[in-house]
Amino acid sequence: MRVAIVLFNLGGPDSPKAVEPFLRNLFSDPSIISLPKLFRLPLAHLIARRRAPIARDIYSKIGGRSPILEESEAQARALEIALDSRDTESRCFIAMRVWKPFADETARAVLAWSPEMVVLLPLYPQFSTTTTASSLADWYRSAREAGLAVPHSRICCYPWLEGFVAGEAALVVAALNQKQPGVDYRLLLSAHGLPKRTILKGDPYQWQVEKTAEAIVDELGIGGLDWQLCYQSRVGPLKWIGPSTDAEIHRAGADRKGVIIAPIAFVSEHSETLVELDIEYAKLAERSGVPHYVRVPAVGTHPLFIAGLAAQVRRAINGEAVVTCGNGRICPQRLMQCGYGAGQCLTG
Repeated sequence: MRVAIVLFNLGGPDSPKAVEPFLRNLFSDPSIISLPKLFRLPLAHLIARRRAPIARDIYSKIGGRSPILEESEAQARALEIALDSRDTESRCFIAMRVWKPFADETARAVLAWSPEMVVLLPLYPQFSTTTTASSLADWYRSAREAGLAVPHSRICCYPWLEGFVAGEAALVVAALNQKQPGVDYRLLLSAHGLPKRTILKGDPYQWQVEKTAEAIVDELGIGGLDWQLCYQSRVGPLKWIGPSTDAEIHRAGADRKGVIIAPIAFVSEHSETLVELDIEYAKLAERSGVPHYVRVPAVGTHPLFIAGLAAQVRRAINGEAVVTCGNGRICPQRLMQCGYGAGQCLTG
């Protein structure tokens, strides 16, 4: 059986010239700016033009481009190895939402490979309408236009998937081994933030991030662990979910606590980890009086994480139309935009 696994991620600019069109694509997405197209597209052009110089400066700190495609490709190759079997021929493809390779290109490549089945695998552990739902809707449109009419199964989310949580916990333990004598530490579990109004519409992202954080702390099994969930990458004037990561770094400094900070919603390294966490927040920690600052790597190609993803893919191949890390829908009913069975979120 030939199975194509399509890995979804946001994407990132591959050169300084790509920064403005990347931002334009990002803010043109109706899941990011929920205005009619007539107003959304001009606004996206305006925001992109204004933010491009700031973003180019950010990317200049990591070589002028995002490494997210190479990171995703490494995960794809690792997953192919983990899925290798005599019964199934698997190949992983990558579809980015707002930069190359776009879903249109990937759908044509998948069609040319002639699979008997397609498994959709977002590299977003926690479901959100702004990430997973947007990527899936874009894929279904692209597949339809390409004529890719084979059975599809989708992996909706995996906020407490055993391999994901165990891999994250193992990386945190390695960071804890870097503790300096005489310093008390606080573990900050940092996720990308969202505007509060997005959550109030029924987006399950915050609830799922909270479950991820709790699962990692349970996996660590450290009695009396000082830890805090927080949210980074806030932009614009809207009220965002919190507490913010920068506020928690300030608080740790005031408490004379060392900081061990782990990204728990990013599974690969990109600007939010390599610049925001490694450079900007490290400087903030120093200014705030944090005695020692340690950043935990993204889970990347950690063997436990890849094994967990492979297990989810096998469940999808074996006939589950929608796969999560639980049995069926895992989100509370109040979270109406949960991706499990929420067709209105996925068809765009």
